[in-house]
Amino acid sequence: MTNRTTAGTKTGTAETARDTRIVRLAAGGNWLAVCDRSLLTPGRGVAALLPDGRQVALFLDRAGRTYAIGNRDPFTGAHVLSRGLVGSEGGRPFVASPLLKQRFDLATGACLDDDGVTVPVFEVRAD
Repeated sequence: MTNRTTAGTKTGTAETARDTRIVRLAAGGNWLAVCDRSLLTPGRGVAALLPDGRQVALFLDRAGRTYAIGNRDPFTGAHVLSRGLVGSEGGRPFVASPLLKQRFDLATGACLDDDGVTVPVFEVRAD
């Protein structure tokens, strides 16, 4: 079952559907509600603060898959990955840090430009 409702806006005769599912992250053995999926825009990131103080970068790709990785750029220490550029290489979605441009695989957290560096990855679901 898809949890979608029709928003009240219309453009001509087309209606815009709003996704009412909640994005949840696996953290500490629990599923934490983070945000409404409608707040995610394909190709752009959103930062979220977890109760334990960690920051997470959430992404929605153009195919509708949701990803969550740590928001901290391991090369600079800045919490900026949610503001990075989203792309893909060989079918693998990545985000490029807005600072030094290193690319991080959204599914695995591996740095595509330095094999020895990773960022945390969170299991994510929308229901």
